[in-house]
Amino acid sequence: MYEAVHARPDGESTVARFAKTAADYGFEGVVVRNHHDSRAEYDAEAIREAYGIDVVEGLEIRADDPQAAGGSVGNYRTTETIVGVHGGTNAVNRFAVESEKVDVLAHPMADNGDVNHVLVKAAVENGVRLEFDLSGVLRTSGGRRVRVLQSLRKLEEIVGHYDAPYVVSANPRSHLELRAPRELTALGEEIGLSTAFVERGLAEWGRLAERNRRIQSESFIEPGVERGRYEEEP
Repeated sequence: MYEAVHARPDGESTVARFAKTAADYGFEGVVVRNHHDSRAEYDAEAIREAYGIDVVEGLEIRADDPQAAGGSVGNYRTTETIVGVHGGTNAVNRFAVESEKVDVLAHPMADNGDVNHVLVKAAVENGVRLEFDLSGVLRTSGGRRVRVLQSLRKLEEIVGHYDAPYVVSANPRSHLELRAPRELTALGEEIGLSTAFVERGLAEWGRLAERNRRIQSESFIEPGVERGRYEEEP
């Protein structure tokens, strides 16, 4: 199982600190998902060797509109293992699920964002994972927490109906916000997400990384000729 983290300067902890804590908690890997305008500097291979945990190079595109998001996805797709789009508006959510170059629609229900049957069917068609972001359950209270729970239940219902791809994350910005897999599955049970559901969502980050690395390694044919990155089955 993998966790996807926001490291310094996007978060408070270094990639190495995240990796050490995640390894102690029993994770197999961490995905560095910093926003594209707050990139982390780190040596993934050195951290892998130091802590015995996979470090996946990724990022999360944060943009005000689909045009800006599209430009950034195009810029980073060939250099990053996992590319996500920070959701939260209906326009950006729609762009993300309709783009086969996007791996994950992050925080789709945040702010003014929503997910409906049309968007989920597009996500299925293009292999875009919808994120179940548990940070609002872990780190909010009162009415805001109630709204987060309602949105997660709605997302689970529609994802389950269409058997749509998804990932799960606590969206930590500090190693102190990391939660072990068993804690996240226990939390899932409390809010109506089964242990198997949460475990599949955590494992999906690793499956994505493995698939994309394989595609990247096979993409180069000869100078000026490159196989389409997403010709394989999502």
